[in-house]
Amino acid sequence: MKFLENTILIILMSTLTFSCKQSKPLFEPNSGSWLQKGDAKWEFANDEIYASLLEGSGFIMTKDVYKDFELELEFYPSETINSGVFVRCKDYELSYTDCYEINIWDEHPDQPNRTGAIVSRANPAKYVRTINKWNTYRIVCEKDHIQAWINDILVADLRNDELKEGYIGLQADQIGSVKFRNVRIKVL
Repeated sequence: MKFLENTILIILMSTLTFSCKQSKPLFEPNSGSWLQKGDAKWEFANDEIYASLLEGSGFIMTKDVYKDFELELEFYPSETINSGVFVRCKDYELSYTDCYEINIWDEHPDQPNRTGAIVSRANPAKYVRTINKWNTYRIVCEKDHIQAWINDILVADLRNDELKEGYIGLQADQIGSVKFRNVRIKVL
């Protein structure tokens, strides 16, 4: 009997461990798990998150705090949009000092902060062109190590322990549009 109880316990623990390692959608329409701020118009259609604006800035952000995770998403930026993925944000605000800003802006006037940079912290290891096409971002935050890949190319690799946990946000800034889809997170 003890053998059967131990076997069932092992199976249950394995199932729980496996299910905890699965990724889940981060921004779902009508879920109430995120908030929106600013001037950008955010829409959900055809399994995509679409942001557009003529001027100003806006973002959507999780209500939950995340510490160690793997974030995967696809993005499609227009030529003029300044966008990015903000992780470990201290507050419900976007700031490259109070968040890690993993940039999406090929035409950034300061090219060391272009797409793939962790703004003001790490220049992109490689320049990847992303305008007007679907691209993938994979961002891993584990303890003090932050890494990002665009289309499976390592673009950022930073060790920094300033921000240990926080909210996750998607940005639309200045003028243009950006689309996101398949935004999924796996807690590590």
